[in-house]
Amino acid sequence: MTQQGVRWTSERVLALAPDVASRRAAAKLGTAGPWSGTGCSDGPALWGLCKGSGADPYRTVVDLRDPAGPAYSCDCVSRKVPCKHALGLLTLWSLPEGPVAPGAPPDWAGRWLGGRAGRRAAR
Repeated sequence: MTQQGVRWTSERVLALAPDVASRRAAAKLGTAGPWSGTGCSDGPALWGLCKGSGADPYRTVVDLRDPAGPAYSCDCVSRKVPCKHALGLLTLWSLPEGPVAPGAPPDWAGRWLGGRAGRRAAR
């Protein structure tokens, strides 16, 4: 949920897409199939591992806590912001009974989120 206590709609998520191709790709990734290790925290922040074509899944984190707007981190090679993985994770989270459960972030997501929190506090 967001700070206001409401999960986003899929329409709101897909409105973030930089182009039509990203919207289509996000819709395909907005299902539980390619994802593992998903979770969310208050504020919220979201994270998950998305199976891609390589041996290692993409580590994806979305931070919705910043009033300036969402921030994204993914170790894919896409130059689009947000990438299809971030959009897919947000789409998965937006499902009413989606598999993105509350919890503590894994170390890799926590480090990125902690760095963002530190920079917000320094402003």
